[in-house]
Amino acid sequence: MRKYRKWREIVVEQLAADWDAALDYIQFAMEEYQVDGDTAVLLLSLETFIASQGGIEEVAKRSAMAPETLSKILSSEEAPHLGTFVTILKALGCRLSIEPLKTEDCGAAHAGVDTSVAPIEDIKSEMVLSSDNK
Repeated sequence: MRKYRKWREIVVEQLAADWDAALDYIQFAMEEYQVDGDTAVLLLSLETFIASQGGIEEVAKRSAMAPETLSKILSSEEAPHLGTFVTILKALGCRLSIEPLKTEDCGAAHAGVDTSVAPIEDIKSEMVLSSDNK
């Protein structure tokens, strides 16, 4: 009888064998999270990425975090705090980076909202917010 494997096992194996594919995988998961805000999918993707890079025990050791803590973060319904997320990514050999949105990615551009920012020298004194609300 033929033994079948779970899809996740196959993905983990492929990501473990190809670092560039693993980076693309987690990058795509981050981009999708920014679009749809689905924390469960982001954490499942992160867990898969971690499994491909040595597993929870190994990554927890690299991040100076207890394996139980890392497991709890990954099974939570809430996104990890930024500092925690950065620590996990660092243990995986990654980092967060900021890049500008393309016009088609910016929701405000589709809504007709002006998203430009005026240079400080162009701001007039009467435009400054007042705390006395008069």
